[in-house]
Formats: sequence, C-alpha cells, structure tokens
Amino acid sequence: MYYFIVNKISGNGKGRKVWKKIEKLLQEKQIHYQVRFTERPKHAVEIVKEISSETGLTVVAVGGDGTIHDVANGLIDSNIPLGIIPAGSGNDLARALQIPMNYQKALERILIGEQRKMDVGRIGNEYCITVTGIGFDGKVAEENSSSKYKKWLNTFRLGNLSYGLSFLHVLFQYRPVNVQLKVDEKNFSFLNVWFIAIANTPSYGGGIKICPEACYNDGLFDICIVHNLSKWELLRTFPKAFVGKHVLHPSVTMLRGKQVDVASDWPVIVQGDGELLAKTPIQVTIERDALRII
Repeated sequence: MYYFIVNKISGNGKGRKVWKKIEKLLQEKQIHYQVRFTERPKHAVEIVKEISSETGLTVVAVGGDGTIHDVANGLIDSNIPLGIIPAGSGNDLARALQIPMNYQKALERILIGEQRKMDVGRIGNEYCITVTGIGFDGKVAEENSSSKYKKWLNTFRLGNLSYGLSFLHVLFQYRPVNVQLKVDEKNFSFLNVWFIAIANTPSYGGGIKICPEACYNDGLFDICIVHNLSKWELLRTFPKAFVGKHVLHPSVTMLRGKQVDVASDWPVIVQGDGELLAKTPIQVTIERDALRII
C-alpha cells in the first residue's frame, strides 16, 4: 500500500496543489492509498514511526527537501522504501536522484517500483540526506527559512532565488572563523573559514552545485571548504557555484572522506537539508545504504 505524507504548505502552497492532482490520478487508477498531512515541524517523523510496523508499505513524501528530511529520518535502516514527489522550492534531492519535477512522471516512477539504496550523513541522532552546511552556510539557511521574500518568490515559482538573496543579506554581517578539521585520520587547519559543505549529493539551495562530483551511493562525502576570502571576493566567486566552477578557486579546498570532525574557534550554525541541526563542534559520518529509494 502507498502511504502519502504531504506537506501542504511546502513551496508556498505547492504541496497542496500537487497533492490534489495526485489524488485524482490515484483514484482514476484505482490505487489503494492512505494520506496524512503534516501539521508542524518533525510531524512527518512521528507519522512514519506510527506506521513503520505495517508490512507492504511504500511511503511517499510530497513536499520539499525539508519534508523529505523528516520522512527519511523516520525510515532510516527500515525496509520501507521512500518515494518522492517534489513540491518544494529547492528540490535538490529529487534533482540528485533524477526524479522528475513533474508530479505525474514522478508518480509513474513510484508505481513502477524499482528500488535503489542511498547513503546518508549522520550528525548525532539526526540524519542528513543531501548537504550538511557549517558556518556562513548554516546562517544563510537560518535566514532563508524565515524570510518573507522566500514565500513571495515561491508564489512566482522563483523559490530557488531565495537562497541567493539570503546569501547577500548575511554576507555583510558574518565573520569567518578558524576551523580544525579531521577527515578520517587526517587533520587539517583552515583560517578565516566562511563555510564547510559536507555533501552526499551535488547541490543545495535550489541547484547550487557546491560539490559537483558528490554521489549519493559511493560511500564518501565530498567536502568543500571556502576560506581566506574577502567578502567581495566571496561575492564574485559565489555565482560560479551554480555551475560548479567555484572549485577551481585557490581559496576553495575540496576533500573526500567517510567521517568528518569539525571544531571552530567559536560555535557556528550547522544545517542539513536546509534544516537547522546543531552548532559546532560536530561529527558527521556516512551511513552506507541506509535509505531505500523507489
């Protein structure tokens, strides 16, 4: 049976509109399903845990990366596959998994039923499916999640521009920090770090290719450290990240590893899948094949 978990307010109401169309298709195809609507942050995790003892389930998330983050956190290491119908402003996980943005095609893919496994990142008791961002990146996510212009841009289907506006808003007030990094067994020190992105998939923020070579099933994180840049140089370099060309800049260091420990001179914000998770110091570890995707 298909169990749909729908965030009606994702994408500034896109979730509600998409669900109405999906429901009509399901009824036309006479497919047996149930549906629950999220009512608060982390509600999707609660719903999944309520139903996880049932057999023969496929759970389908209708929403953005935040909704999928919560649903996935309830499904980790279970045998229940996750289907995704994108209905957010960024939809970076769907992009990485080559899931169609069109709801009808995304549903068709789920009904075909082919499964694959993907890695996830673990931070304490929380799991991150796409990218863990630390520092400036976390502050931008905090700004973006509460911004009024994100809702306004979503109305005109321009939600992916909201990250760029949040970036600009935070840029002139953020102070870089010195960081001590341990990747597997190797230690690194970086001065004046703007942010660190620990990526399981290539993009975040609605298509910013922060780690263009990241792969969701290779057992490794791709790690991007941006350091020793002036604000103006960061501003000049940022647009290159939309096509992954920022990695060529001498102040961008790229690493790979299975476990990343991050400590900083003072605590900075950590986000995962656009959700605020913690502050440094943190440890991020790869969990192999922890999530089934349909």
